[in-house]
Amino acid sequence: MKTVRIHPKYALIDIKGLILMYLLLSIVTILFWRIVFPEILQGRTGLNLLDIAVFFIIPVILLLFLGASLVSLFRELITRQMGSRFHIRLLAYFILIVIFAALPATIVSGLTALELARFWKTIKVDAALKAAEEFALETYSLHIERLEHLLDDHTVDALIDSQGLSPGPAGPQVPYRLEAERIVAIQDFVLQNNGTWKTLRFWGEADLELSVPPAQQPGFIPREIPRDTDLIRYTAYSEKPVTRVLSYRLGTGFDQAVSTIANEKARFELINSLQIQIRPFLLFYFGVFFFPTLLLTLIIAISFTRQVTQPIVELTEGTRRVASGDFSSPILLRRKDELGELVSSFNRMVRDLKQSQASLVRAEKVSIWQSMAEQLAHEIKNPLTPIKLSAERVLRRWRNDPARVGEILEHSMLAIVQEVEGLSSLLTEFRTLSRPLEPSCISSPLQKIVEETLAPYRTSYPELRFNSTHIAGDILLKIDPRRLVQVLTNLITNSIDAMDPEGTLVIQTDLVKKGESQYCRLSIMDTGKGMSKEEGAQIFTPYFTTKTSGTGLGLPIVERILHDHGGSIWFNSAVGIGTTFFVDLPIAEADETGTEQGPS
Repeated sequence: MKTVRIHPKYALIDIKGLILMYLLLSIVTILFWRIVFPEILQGRTGLNLLDIAVFFIIPVILLLFLGASLVSLFRELITRQMGSRFHIRLLAYFILIVIFAALPATIVSGLTALELARFWKTIKVDAALKAAEEFALETYSLHIERLEHLLDDHTVDALIDSQGLSPGPAGPQVPYRLEAERIVAIQDFVLQNNGTWKTLRFWGEADLELSVPPAQQPGFIPREIPRDTDLIRYTAYSEKPVTRVLSYRLGTGFDQAVSTIANEKARFELINSLQIQIRPFLLFYFGVFFFPTLLLTLIIAISFTRQVTQPIVELTEGTRRVASGDFSSPILLRRKDELGELVSSFNRMVRDLKQSQASLVRAEKVSIWQSMAEQLAHEIKNPLTPIKLSAERVLRRWRNDPARVGEILEHSMLAIVQEVEGLSSLLTEFRTLSRPLEPSCISSPLQKIVEETLAPYRTSYPELRFNSTHIAGDILLKIDPRRLVQVLTNLITNSIDAMDPEGTLVIQTDLVKKGESQYCRLSIMDTGKGMSKEEGAQIFTPYFTTKTSGTGLGLPIVERILHDHGGSIWFNSAVGIGTTFFVDLPIAEADETGTEQGPS
């Protein structure tokens, strides 16, 4: 048994693969953004290979997938494949839902970014940072001036002398009064004969002690970080060959604060420069994150809607097959949802219909043959009665008056012969109807056969008018000529019987097209008494006849002959007006055809 499988057509990736790709894309995009965005805020410019891969390669690949899906979708729509319009409509609804869901968030996020940029311009951070930088510079200058003042008026020397700090081992602490003046270390160096420096005395914190004097010339020593963190160092001569280095405390965290101000000023200038490029920045953001996600969402939407519409299409096609009588193609769908249950119900219905059809066909065949047997028995029984009566009449005369048997013998025998010939004709027609025909289809000239068939009737029925002038002379039919004569004879005879005693019989042809095949439509129109609807519904039923004589097998045989030759027959009739029979038969050669198409 043939099975129809449901699967998405032109599916490049199944729905699970697309969802997995969507998740991977989201993860890669988020990780990329978490790496790139801080680098942008740190002043990074230019694109590296990773940026190019995310910003260009991924959208291009997704565009290729989307293009292939759209091409297959529009190909279905152009070729008018079943379900394509429903697929487009469902996809449009899905896209509208996505747009309605994403558009507000996109607009709000964009407006928020623009509003934040506008608000950022109103904040005077640059002025605050500039004031802080100037304040730090002024504070540093004040400390320089203060240290110079201490050195100029010999305050340091006086304080050292007042504490009794004379040459000898270095004390661990700077005198209190010097420390109050922010002098946190005093170190005396002596130059030895070998040219090296030696610490002669040191007062202050141990981590501030130096191995050599930073400079030998008197004056402020250039600051080196981290050696001079939060310090100002000054070189002064005490007494030759001694060199004294003083360390002045700027304040705890002074250099760190200055560095913080400088760093934040640089970052602010960077961020402030970004607000000028906010629109390109937003485009970059949506290009990296939103656009690829949107493309993949569209691809998923196409595949998802195809997953939904394809089972419906298959069910529709299955319904059409069932309607045309094909019960041999159940639909296979490995789904456990409502669509799967619907397909299972459809397959059960098809199986039940197939069984019912088989039972109905068997019952119909039995009924037809029973009806035909009853009709045949009835038709055979009718002539047997006069045969029996004629034979009994001859037999009685022979027994009662043998000398006078000749008076009735000829009449009775002729009656018996006539009835036997009727039985023979009946059995011949029954055999023609019941056995399969093996037509010998050749190219038969229609006009010649019609004229030869009409010729005897023109002579025998001079009171009737026969019109066959509208038959094309170049029409060749694919049919057995003997069978065509049988068809014409039967239809013409029926028309003549319906027109008794006078009337007009018109035979004409038209060329029509059914699908890709060309047919000749032969119409036989009479002006007889016509048929009622009840009679017309039964004229192709075996043994049905409206005439006092006849077997009722003529039109069923005509229908059988035409069907075996790939043709068809139907009629139009009106009581008191007449009847027209239409016969469609395939032509043997390609001719110019019309566009009319009748029932088949």
